[in-house]
Order: sequence, then structure tokens, then C-alpha cells
Amino acid sequence: MSLRTRLALSFAAIATLVAALMGVLGYTATKNQLEREVDQSLLSQRFRPDRDGDGDGPQGADAGVLLSATGTVLRTEGSVQLPVTDADRAAAASQVSVVDARTQNVNGTPYRIVTASPGGAQGAVMLGRDWSESASVLRNLALILTVSAAALALLAAIAGWALAARITRRLTRLTDTAEQVSATGQLDVEVPGVGNDEVGRLASAFNAMLGRLARSQEQQQRLVQDAGHELRTPLTSLRTNISLLERFEELSPEVRSRVLADLRGESRELSGLVNEVLALAGGGPDEEELAPVRLADLAEAIAVRARRRTGREVTVTADDSVVQGRRQGLERAVWNLVDNAAKFDPSGAPIEVRVQRNTIEVLDRGPGVPADEAGQIFDRFYRPVASRSLPGSGLGLSIVKDVAQAHGGRAYVQPREGGGSVFGIALPA
Repeated sequence: MSLRTRLALSFAAIATLVAALMGVLGYTATKNQLEREVDQSLLSQRFRPDRDGDGDGPQGADAGVLLSATGTVLRTEGSVQLPVTDADRAAAASQVSVVDARTQNVNGTPYRIVTASPGGAQGAVMLGRDWSESASVLRNLALILTVSAAALALLAAIAGWALAARITRRLTRLTDTAEQVSATGQLDVEVPGVGNDEVGRLASAFNAMLGRLARSQEQQQRLVQDAGHELRTPLTSLRTNISLLERFEELSPEVRSRVLADLRGESRELSGLVNEVLALAGGGPDEEELAPVRLADLAEAIAVRARRRTGREVTVTADDSVVQGRRQGLERAVWNLVDNAAKFDPSGAPIEVRVQRNTIEVLDRGPGVPADEAGQIFDRFYRPVASRSLPGSGLGLSIVKDVAQAHGGRAYVQPREGGGSVFGIALPA
């Protein structure tokens, strides 16, 4: 069953329930009011014997019965004989005043009968009036209420169907768009139905999701294309060296050593490139939970590792900055900066790591970054002209940028006074 049908039926059911409840309440109130008026009218009459035979009997009533304390019928008046029940006899013998009213058929005609006793076992008076007209009014009222309830339910179903069609129209378009995306894989589609209500918010969220997926897909495709382009160089070199190794016995010891050294270097570069591509494509930084990170401790840990691996002197100057971050991602970013400084700074001067006001900076005495290349230095696979002959994949700084942005910060580079560069990551407090 479709959502539109369920909404229409729900509207009809609610309208029917409300109409039925109102009808029952209205019918009951009308019936009680008629009975009360007739009962009051009968109780206000006097029972008077019809001695002159003119048929006036109980005034205002169609029939009357006078009962003794024992329940014996002392006198009857009117056009019909009212039936005496045990309840009437009990009222006649009652020590307290009793007023009892009921509707009962007498010879096929409905009568409203009131039995009244003053108490003290003084007997009782029964007065009756033809109820046919009132019963007819009540039947007509019940019919009118039933027809009205049915009409209201029908109108509610029609209105519910129209309203449901209006509500579900945007949901249907949204569903069609989702099915189109699922069937074709196209993410550059516009989702209709944007607005401020729930359906509009859903469409806006779906649009945002598709936009993010499209950007992610574009980034992944660009990463694959760039990685494929960068992988060709070391792979070509590996194939060339492998071809040379096929004539290993013919090569001189010097050539053999050079070929093996090339193979080791290319394999290391290839391994580094693959690891960095995986780091970029895997979304590692977002998988780690946020936690307080003391930047001084992180910088010192990186410095210890860099001293051990590169043999370079690394100094750390730090304040007490603490950020909410993912430690592994921040370590990877800072390590890339320190490793780049060691790789591209041939001076042998100490590498400086400086932490201040939630910012980590790595200072080197390398060739520096030209001003016209500073805006591209953090792009994937981009390498400055001066360092293209040096080993590297061109992905390290793009990882730094991604980590900084994932933490709500930014990566930057600026010239260092006296030569070299200052690479930094600025993070929010």
C-alpha cells in the first residue's frame, strides 16, 4: 500500500471516529433532553378521576394508573392500560419518595412512563404519554448523523488523498532521483523539492550528500590518475634495470653496483609513493578519535625519531599548547615536514621545530620555495622545479594539508630569514 493511500485512509478513519463520537454525543444529549422534558411535563400533572366521563383523566397525559401501597391497581384512566411492573409495585410500597421513568411499548406503541411515589407506603401514580413522535425524531436524527458521518469520512478521504498527493509528490521525485543515481551512478543531478519543511530538509541533505560524494569521487579519480602518472617513472626505471640484470654476467662490477643501487632507490621511492597514496585514499585521520594532544610532546617524539633515522640534529622549542586532535594524523603531518626538511636541506644545519600558540612550525635552511610556487606546494604530486631531481613523491605536503584541514586548521609555507623555509600547521585552540 502506498504512502498516499495510507495517509488518505488515516484521514478518513480519524474523520469517521470524530464524526461518530460527535454523533453519539449529539444523539444521546438530544434523547436525554427529550426524555427529561417529557418526564418533567408528566410529573407536573395532577391525577384526577374522570367522574363526568369526558375523558380528561390525568391532565397532560395519555394514560394514568393509581396504585395502592400493596401495588393493587385502584384506578386507571386514559386510552390505554399502562403495564404495572414489579418496580412500580416496589415504588408504591416504598417508605421514601421514588421517581422512576422508562420507555416501554404498550400495544405496539412506545410510551414514556413515569412512576412517582411520595413515600411512606402511600402508593404511587403512573403517568404515560405516547412516545411515537419523539422516537421518530430520534430515528431521523440518527439517520442524519449517520449520513453526515459517512459524508464527512468521504470528504476527509478525498482531502487526505489530495493532501497526501501534495506531500508525497516531492518524496516521489526524491525517490526517482535516488533510483536514477543508483542505476546510473551519476552524482551531478539536482534533487528537487528543497524547502524549509522536513521534505525540503531531506532534499537539501541529499543534495549536500551527492555534492560531497561527487567531490570525493572526483578527488579519488584525480588521485588515481596522478598516482598512475607518478608511478610510471619508477616502474619504467625498474623495467630498464631488470632488463639490464638479464645480462648480469656481461656487466662490469661498477655497472652492477650502480644497477642494484638504482633498484634499491627506485623500490624505496615506489614503496613510499604507494604508502602515501594509501594514506591519502584511506581517510586515516578521520578514523581516529579526537583527544587532547600536547603539541610539545608530539614535537619531541618526532624529533627523537628524526635524529635516529636521519642523523640530523633536531631542536624543539615549545610552549604548553594543547589542541583537540587525532594524534596519529598530526604525527604523520609533522613527520612529513621534518622529513622534507632533512631531505631538501643539504646544509647539515640543525632542523628547528617550534611550537607556539597552537601552531607547529618546522624551519630549515633548504633552497626555499619561490613565491610563485607557494600556492601549489601543498597540491598532490606537485614538486618545485628546484627539487624535481631529488627523490620524493610529491604527496608528503598534500598529506600535511589534508591533516590540517581535517582538524579545522591550515597548512602554510613562508620564507625564512637568512634563507630556507618555514612550514607550519596552524590549529584551532
